[in-house]
Amino acid sequence: MFFKRTPSITINELSSKLAEKPQILDVREPNEFSAGHIPGARNIPLGKVSSYTPKGKTYIICQSGMRSKRAAKLLLSKGYDVVNVRGGMSSWTGQTRGGKL
Repeated sequence: MFFKRTPSITINELSSKLAEKPQILDVREPNEFSAGHIPGARNIPLGKVSSYTPKGKTYIICQSGMRSKRAAKLLLSKGYDVVNVRGGMSSWTGQTRGGKL
């Protein structure tokens, strides 16, 4: 378990799953989230992730992929089914809600 790899997907792979309405957890700060996020994503900042309980498979995203990887490792260690989204919102070219990204 100590050296278990964090499951991850690319932005393009996440984009292809949007029709299935996957659970997306955005771990950026609220001001970053309100500036533009993936429709349907839930915002729980990284600092509060330890008290979050995902329900089913959850895709975790941030701005670049670093915070989401940390969040994914934390939630994986608690036994949750989570997947890190590599590249983050800085690589996202799909539809967003909120401000301009």
